[in-house]
Amino acid sequence: MSASRTKLYVDKQNGKWMGVCAGIADYTGVDVIWVRVGAVLLTCLGGFPWTLVAYGMIAWMAPAKPYGLYENAEDEKFWQRVRSNPKRSTAEVRSKFRDIDRRLAEIESFYVGRNSRLADEIDRLR
Repeated sequence: MSASRTKLYVDKQNGKWMGVCAGIADYTGVDVIWVRVGAVLLTCLGGFPWTLVAYGMIAWMAPAKPYGLYENAEDEKFWQRVRSNPKRSTAEVRSKFRDIDRRLAEIESFYVGRNSRLADEIDRLR
């Protein structure tokens, strides 16, 4: 697939007006309803001209989301997590590897170390 999964796209298929809020929701992994509510609140609470200018600029500059960008929902959630915070996803992988390493070390010490219960079990099997 030639389309980048880490870019911000305008999601016109799921959008209401120009697809900017749907694209931001897809990019961040936040529900599109909350993005729309946030955009309306930001516009009403003092950001009136600038939010509309930013909305128009994103609609004009961002490319349309390619059809079939993700294979399934799990793939979509993975790329949303990576886009939102790559350091967090790297830390999660590092944490999982540390946990696996710790568990393997416990298994190794159980079988290699002096374990009278295991030795008794082996003797009973003989």
